[in-house]
Amino acid sequence: MTDALLQIEHLSIDLPGPAGPVRVVDDVSFAVAAGRTTGLIGESGSGKTMTATAVIGLLPAGAEVSGSMWWQGEDLVTMAEKDRRRLRGRAIAMIFQDPQSALNPTQTIGRQVGEILRRGGMPKQEVRQKVIDLLDRVGVPDPRTRHAQYPHQYSGGLRQRAMVATALAGSPQLILADEPTTALDVTVQARILALLRRIREEEGMAMLLVSHDLRVMAHVADEVVVMYAGRLCEIGPGREVLSSPAHPYTRALVVSVPAVRSRTAIAEPLPGSPASPADRPSGCPFHPRCAKARAVCRTEVPQMRQVAPGRQVACHFPEET
Repeated sequence: MTDALLQIEHLSIDLPGPAGPVRVVDDVSFAVAAGRTTGLIGESGSGKTMTATAVIGLLPAGAEVSGSMWWQGEDLVTMAEKDRRRLRGRAIAMIFQDPQSALNPTQTIGRQVGEILRRGGMPKQEVRQKVIDLLDRVGVPDPRTRHAQYPHQYSGGLRQRAMVATALAGSPQLILADEPTTALDVTVQARILALLRRIREEEGMAMLLVSHDLRVMAHVADEVVVMYAGRLCEIGPGREVLSSPAHPYTRALVVSVPAVRSRTAIAEPLPGSPASPADRPSGCPFHPRCAKARAVCRTEVPQMRQVAPGRQVACHFPEET
């Protein structure tokens, strides 16, 4: 991808476990284009959040990372921590899944939104006005009053808007959004998604959106990356992948959520339980849950291959999906 802002190549992440290292992300490669939203889809334990936190450098202690993550000619994997801190919050920012735990309950919203500005040397009065402007932009009512309030005085939806304002404060080129609407009701989810899409378009920034909710991806993602048990399943344009999946796992996700297909479609539950990276099946990790699995699926790991322009899939028999 020639306009890639972030290029991830053969990324693998090992976490310490009771019986030794556990590979939670295994040989993952994809790109995030400037000015576009790339969606990371998968069930819990698929490795999508680990991939996003690797980009911003917030992996758990003891994590071992291999491969490359190219950012403007520099490899984030080998970059010194002091240089990662320089990028964090400025060039690359993150919106966390649970604003209740991500926000400091002992500090005002305004102080937290303005932290990156103060660290950049902006004068106190300018910081205050910038924070008010940011809160107003993301839809926090009466920001001149509410910037001095604490997180517990905000509703769940407003806390998430404050998190968006915090991410925007450093004028980043890339925002990582980890399940940004999971804890919200449906109405508030729609408003937050509309806000993220509007701001991305206005700022021309890129977004890596992590979610297990295909309805979210259908509304927001330009490109989609599907992961299962730490490995890639499918990559392609969002509309094409969700309307015509090439991997059995992607298809199973789509048909399990009727609203992605049509209002009258009947849900087809995905059988079985997600594979654990600590005990990943041989061959294709999805084969124990796949109705079309054959002998080769149980013994050989399928490699990513192109099945159409801009579309890749890791399946031995994608034409049957």
